[in-house]
Amino acid sequence: MRRKLKLIGGKKPRMQRAQQRDWTKAKEARFLSALADSCNVTLAAEEAGVSISGAYKRRRENAAFRAGWLEALSVAYQRLELVLLDRAFNGTEKLVKRRDGSEERMLEYSNQLGLTLLKMHRDTAGAAAIEVRPEQVDELRQRLFNKLRRLKARDTIEQAEGA
Repeated sequence: MRRKLKLIGGKKPRMQRAQQRDWTKAKEARFLSALADSCNVTLAAEEAGVSISGAYKRRRENAAFRAGWLEALSVAYQRLELVLLDRAFNGTEKLVKRRDGSEERMLEYSNQLGLTLLKMHRDTAGAAAIEVRPEQVDELRQRLFNKLRRLKARDTIEQAEGA
């Protein structure tokens, strides 16, 4: 199989055979997709088959890749925030063991998580509170729960497809 050529810059531009370790569009897409899924450069580099230092070098030198990197992180943090909102609203299941050996499952709601989310969005929440009329509260609450339900269903489907 014949290797593709690539243009090498510098004082005297020249053509050079592409190396196995070079970035391709497929490697870039795999890297950015894994970065959006995990928010972890090491895991994304491993998934794409590239080095970590190569990923940082490409980010530094390639504006389009840098923009894709930022977009991937933005997507990952939005997903993380939605998961945290779901936990704050719906709680997380906790197994409580009693001294007599019996166990009970209960939902635990993290006050710290709720307070952190409130601090993050204090300005937005304050502006929204001014704009929302009392008769809209139930509708907004229902829309938020519906959105969380859709996101949870989508995550369940994605996990099932990945398994």
